[in-house]
Amino acid sequence: MDYYMKLPRNKKEFALFMAIVSILSVNIIAPIITCFEVDFSLNTWKMALKVIPIIWINVILVVLITYKPAEYMTSKIVDSKDSFNSHIIINILCTVFLMSIFLTIIGSWIGTMNISFEPFINFFYKWPRNFAIAFAVELLIAQPVARFVILKFHEYFDSKENLKLEEEKC
Repeated sequence: MDYYMKLPRNKKEFALFMAIVSILSVNIIAPIITCFEVDFSLNTWKMALKVIPIIWINVILVVLITYKPAEYMTSKIVDSKDSFNSHIIINILCTVFLMSIFLTIIGSWIGTMNISFEPFINFFYKWPRNFAIAFAVELLIAQPVARFVILKFHEYFDSKENLKLEEEKC
C-alpha cells in the first residue's frame, strides 16, 4: 500500500515528485558543498545561489541518465519481499551514489565556471563528503517531503474518485 500511495503512479506524478526532490536537493546540497569548498559565509551562500539554475538543469539530466541504472542496482540488492522502507533507502543510496559521482565533477565545473581536470584529481577527496551530504539531504529531507506531497495528492484525488463513484451508484 505504501508503494501505491507514496510513490508516483504515472509520468505527471513522477515529474511532480522529481521537481520537489530536485528543487529541495539543489537548494540545500549545492550551497552546503560550496561552503565546504570555499568558506561558510553569506557571500559564499549568495555565490552558490547564483549557479543553482544551471546546477538544477544538470541534476535533472543526471537523474534521467542514472534512473534506470539505480533501479537495476536496487533490484540486485533488495528482495521483492523486503519492506517499503528498505526499498526506498537502498534506492536512494544507489541513486545518490551514481549521481554524486557525476555531480562531483560537473558541479565543480559549474561552480568554478571552468572545465578542467581538477575535479578528477581531487575526486576521491571530495566525493565521499559530497556523497554523505547528498545522501543525508535525500534520505532525511527531500525524499520524505516529496513522498508526503505525493501521499496527500493521492489521498485527495482518490477520495474525490470514491465520492464520484458513490454518486454514480446512487
